[in-house]
Amino acid sequence: MKYYLLVFGGLCLLYYLVIAVYSRRLRSTFAAFWLMSGGVHLILGCAPLPVYMYTILKWICALCWVLFLAVEFQIIRAMFLKCREELDWIIVLGAQVRGTYITNSLRRRLDRALEYLEEFPDVRVIVSGGQGPGEAVSEARAMADYLIRKGIPADQIRLEDKSTSTRENLSFSRKYADAEKDKVGIVTNDFHIFRSSVIARQEGYKRIFMIPADSNPVFQMNYLVREFFGVVQVWITGGRYR
Repeated sequence: MKYYLLVFGGLCLLYYLVIAVYSRRLRSTFAAFWLMSGGVHLILGCAPLPVYMYTILKWICALCWVLFLAVEFQIIRAMFLKCREELDWIIVLGAQVRGTYITNSLRRRLDRALEYLEEFPDVRVIVSGGQGPGEAVSEARAMADYLIRKGIPADQIRLEDKSTSTRENLSFSRKYADAEKDKVGIVTNDFHIFRSSVIARQEGYKRIFMIPADSNPVFQMNYLVREFFGVVQVWITGGRYR
């Protein structure tokens, strides 16, 4: 158990350094989890604990891994689903905009929407996302402008520009899409698609389809672990977690 704690703690700290160097930020999204987790594991691995404490830790770790892997199985399985059907609407979920600049995760979502629209050019699009700190325009406005520049007609796009979370993205988009009758596709990054589908069902969507975009491979593990906590929170409370 001691070796597990030391090795796992070291790997967590190493991954934190990878994220920090790659993003050039010490506090990028969820990165502090790896720093804290690594530190706690190393402290426990170095501490002179009695044998019975390591036995207790072994069982706690085993239970945590079983729960984690069960949830991650659902998340990862959804990542590989493909929608080959013409829908009534697709909803592109918002992500951070820096000023008016489309960030990497959001661009991947929009490019995936464009791929889908190449196959089914008549499907209507809802771009969903409000304006947050550091954003010169709403996420919806930035997304609509991107799609228009890529050749999507403006009258094919509807803007939902008030939402501040995934739950609000889907709730407020009901202004345009009939959640009970319409076939609605959700476009978001692959790691986020399962949680989005759970929230969509909670918000009353009856005919939902998942259209996952890819994500930055360097951050993939970071995103997947963050999603574990997001999915569990949504299952337990149905509350807001973005």
